[in-house]
Amino acid sequence: MAKVQVKEEAKYVAYVSTYTQGDSHGIKIYDVDMEKGRFKEKSKVEITNSSYLTVSHNCKYLYSITDFGVEAYNILADGNLELINFAPINGMRGCYVSTDYEDKYLFVAGYHDGKLTVLNLHEDGSIGEITDEVFHKGLGSIAERNSRPHINCARMTHDNKYLLVADSGMDHVKVYRLNHEWGKVELADIVHCEINSEPRHIKISKDGCFIYVVHEWSCTIDVYTYEDKKGVPVFEKIQTVLTVKPEKGSTNAASALSFSADYNYLLSSNAGDNSVVVYKVDIKTGLLTQKFCLPVGGEYPKDAEFFPNDKFLVSLNHESNDMTFFHFNPEAGTMIMNGPPISVDVPNCIRFHRLGSTSRT
Repeated sequence: MAKVQVKEEAKYVAYVSTYTQGDSHGIKIYDVDMEKGRFKEKSKVEITNSSYLTVSHNCKYLYSITDFGVEAYNILADGNLELINFAPINGMRGCYVSTDYEDKYLFVAGYHDGKLTVLNLHEDGSIGEITDEVFHKGLGSIAERNSRPHINCARMTHDNKYLLVADSGMDHVKVYRLNHEWGKVELADIVHCEINSEPRHIKISKDGCFIYVVHEWSCTIDVYTYEDKKGVPVFEKIQTVLTVKPEKGSTNAASALSFSADYNYLLSSNAGDNSVVVYKVDIKTGLLTQKFCLPVGGEYPKDAEFFPNDKFLVSLNHESNDMTFFHFNPEAGTMIMNGPPISVDVPNCIRFHRLGSTSRT
């Protein structure tokens, strides 16, 4: 009698970066229950002020911001992390980190000093020397927050040709051409945003043809088409949508963007309003249609993410020091609270990782 083959469900862990205020463990690792949509703490990593982290595209390594630099980790078979090395960035603590699509270079965005840092990556995942560093210059539009450059995000286009760098202080996205041999960047274009909009984070459609830029202060998302025409990047804005209704005197701030695993939905979290807004994505046109905007049950959702099965949501609530969980039903346009919050001090961002995986989108 033939044996019945039972397909084993994929297993995931979640990495959550946090500031360290009295707790030296800036990265928390959780086992993910995909059926129940919940986390169970697995372990934690001693690191100072992990303001952002990313997983390499080959899924072998994790890179995290720490005070005055970045740290590299091996991702072990069970999802735990093993420190490889620390590398300085010759500047103030960064706020965002990413890699190119060949995992040859690491990009660090500096909010406090307006500096973009490019570092070499070795085949063993370790971080090498600085290959380029660029200070953004200029004066912003208002005397308080936007008086000088503040780089919030730096990530490559999917064709691995251009580095998109969001500067919330200057209200624009600088587009750098990457020299893959030397790790140098050269300014190729500037995408100008609305005055006082403060571009914060960038996401890119699965096919790489559409760019989504969320603006912290104006609480909007701009949608652009993108193509490379004979070595020239071309962007055209085709839509602007609100992440939350504008209110006079409000302190609302759009804080993060995330795609569902199938790229059919895009979400943004809204601090102040303490909500998550979800849009349906037209895969062909790139345009967004709002499905709902609902409260997250916590304060200052700095990041929010779909579970890899697109059945649940998790919100990282920076000021209420917790994570809240929800059932996600896009057709009904609902997200329903899924169990009690899990306490975690000042969480910043979250990344899911499939155990045994060798690549990510």
